[in-house]
Amino acid sequence: MTDIARSLELIKRGTDEVLPEELLLKKLQRQKPLKIKAGFDPTAPDLHLGHTVLINKLRQFQELGHEVIFLIGDFTGMIGDPTGKSATRPPLTRDEVLENAKTYEHQIFKILDPAKTTVFFNSSWMGEMSAVDLIQLAAKHTVARMLERDDFNKRYTGGQPIAIHEFLYPLIQGYDSVALKADVELGGTDQKFNLLVGRQLQEAYDQEPQVVITLPILEGLDGVQKMSKSLNNYIGITDAPEEMFGKVMSISDDLMWRYFELLSFKEMKLIRAWRAACESGNENPRDIKFELAKELVDRFHGRNQSTLAMKSFVSRHQKKEIPDEMPEFELATPVGGYPIANLLKDAELVKSTSEAMRMIKQGAVRIDGKRISDSSLVLDPGTPKVYQVGKRRFARVTLG
Repeated sequence: MTDIARSLELIKRGTDEVLPEELLLKKLQRQKPLKIKAGFDPTAPDLHLGHTVLINKLRQFQELGHEVIFLIGDFTGMIGDPTGKSATRPPLTRDEVLENAKTYEHQIFKILDPAKTTVFFNSSWMGEMSAVDLIQLAAKHTVARMLERDDFNKRYTGGQPIAIHEFLYPLIQGYDSVALKADVELGGTDQKFNLLVGRQLQEAYDQEPQVVITLPILEGLDGVQKMSKSLNNYIGITDAPEEMFGKVMSISDDLMWRYFELLSFKEMKLIRAWRAACESGNENPRDIKFELAKELVDRFHGRNQSTLAMKSFVSRHQKKEIPDEMPEFELATPVGGYPIANLLKDAELVKSTSEAMRMIKQGAVRIDGKRISDSSLVLDPGTPKVYQVGKRRFARVTLG
């Protein structure tokens, strides 16, 4: 396999689309470092592993010798990205944008090589743009093209308002590619329209259009919905080592392979061999999942921390030991006793009694280490007991 073929194979790993692939091959054949751009609006101060799918791809480009441009959209962040939204998104204040941006800069260098990364803020050129310049930029796109975007189209046909400034967002994101003379731009599949606007604007400004590479949206711990803090199914890159390790170990065996492809830096040849061994029964999926958990904790916290996190996990989950520290509650027992589902909810181990009933049915509830299966169990006052739901939720409860 030639160097270019190997580069192309690495670049395409875990991607959704490369548009157009022939142009990427042409750019690679020139044997010159390419400008690889990815933009981030600093809308939240912390990154989770879903965000790192794209950052991992930037790192791969760095390893191939290309120039990575990490663009912080401080200007576009004050507009608010309307992508996927059913209503106008509230813009951030200038202070909020700058505060979030500082945290982003610190976090990305847990993955990217600082010496090979250039950080830009798009206010550098957009802040200098006059009203005339902005009108001229707006003239290079049509309303009809804007309404081709799925979320805009749904809101328009549904009679929901679309503010004019929301149309400016994809134009400004596209103009960033013009300002930076980007060769390649990366983004999630939900950003495809905006990335293609960048290609069109580069052509309008007599530049060779960029290659667009879209990456999949990573599923969260539930394996169904996208990883999101609001859905509480995320693994934050600033999560404590033990928490990160435990969360990775909680994902399903099927989802593990998806995480390996999108989050691991291990060779796909090795990952495929592990998968074949698991499917044939020659390897325990749990042991392979250990490798994924260790790799991710190593990346964000250091090797020593992954060793300690694994020891803690083994002690806690395989030997069924109960942690020393946990939330403590003193609850007044109602007349007739405390129904177990209500107790689990009141001890903040579940969000609802229906969830408690479901967890009991699944065999995920223990009292002092002993699994319970009776969802109609009623508890009387007595000495403190340790209640456990799933693998990581514990509470010590005293009923009075």
